[in-house]
Amino acid sequence: MHFLDFVLRNLLRRKVRTALTIVGVSVAIAAVVGLMSITGGYEESSKEVYASHGIDMVVVRAGEAVTNGSTLDQSLAKRLQELDGVSKVSMALRDTVSIEGTSGLVPVNGWPLDSFNFDTLTILPPGRDLEASDKQAVLLGKTLAENLDKKVGDEVEIEGEKFTVVGIYDSGSIMEDRSAVMLLRAFQNLSSKDAQVSQFDITVKKDLSNRAAVLVALRQQIEGLRGDDGNKLGLAAQASDEFVKSDNQIRLAHAMAWITSAIALIVGSIGMLNTMIVSVLERTQEIGILRAIGWRKSRIISMIMVESFTLSFAGAATGILLAFALVQMLARFPAAQGVLSGGITIQIVILAYLLSILVGLVGGGYPALRGASLPPTEALRYE
Repeated sequence: MHFLDFVLRNLLRRKVRTALTIVGVSVAIAAVVGLMSITGGYEESSKEVYASHGIDMVVVRAGEAVTNGSTLDQSLAKRLQELDGVSKVSMALRDTVSIEGTSGLVPVNGWPLDSFNFDTLTILPPGRDLEASDKQAVLLGKTLAENLDKKVGDEVEIEGEKFTVVGIYDSGSIMEDRSAVMLLRAFQNLSSKDAQVSQFDITVKKDLSNRAAVLVALRQQIEGLRGDDGNKLGLAAQASDEFVKSDNQIRLAHAMAWITSAIALIVGSIGMLNTMIVSVLERTQEIGILRAIGWRKSRIISMIMVESFTLSFAGAATGILLAFALVQMLARFPAAQGVLSGGITIQIVILAYLLSILVGLVGGGYPALRGASLPPTEALRYE
């Protein structure tokens, strides 16, 4: 009988146990793939927002754990605009607010009328852009408008105040399409943050020969800015990708995903280990016969390890399919729209198979060594 046929026969002799082991591994792998896809999707969606606006650098208050907690004097925009390499500077007040008709908080951006951030918003007919006279007007992302069932001309209650929907926009970013935009002054009044912003969005000049060096120098200039009293202003400047990665909410989400995944993998590995140990114990006499007819220890180890890897790979394939279905289902929930893209990247699939190899090694290593170390005479007497 061919070696692989022999391995497959061993697995199929205990169909229920084999199936339960695959289910256990698949649940562990599904947890890893699902959580990594959710947190990775959230991070990528955040990066897309900045990339779509062409933002190269973000300036916030140094030491703030969350962006929304950053408060800066809007007059700093003029000083930032004068720095070497800077093309455009846009003030932004970002926060999450309660909007009537939603169960959670909704991201809202307050931008000045001349902000370049408006350039990427496509206003859907029959709406219009914001105008200088709009004190109680708001633009809704198309996903948010669908969730609120609002159209142009309707009123929406934000933090207890009535705003008129003057336009619905399509930004091309699933995250930004679930947010709202109003003029900076209107959002400052609503938030009681007169002349304050949460961040400055900066684009650098396009014709620079050494863009990376310019960004490093610009960062040093910004973080070295001092006030009239000679003390540093306490600014933190980061490239947009770096800024997204350093967001405490994203870092916390990644940490929680890894902790949960590690627990799931440990449980899956223990299940695999238990299955393979029981399998070796039940087949002690059979292993003794194989050793007696000339099978080397390395062949016994290979047989048990191939069985373990077959179970773990089958679990990985099933787990990836489960995770894909789970992410797709979650992405359809209104609360997750704009945050989850519903996809699984090839990097996460590769990670899942690498982890399944680890599960196979952990689950099959000890049973394989134990089975191969049994003397044939002792194994044949085993009952």
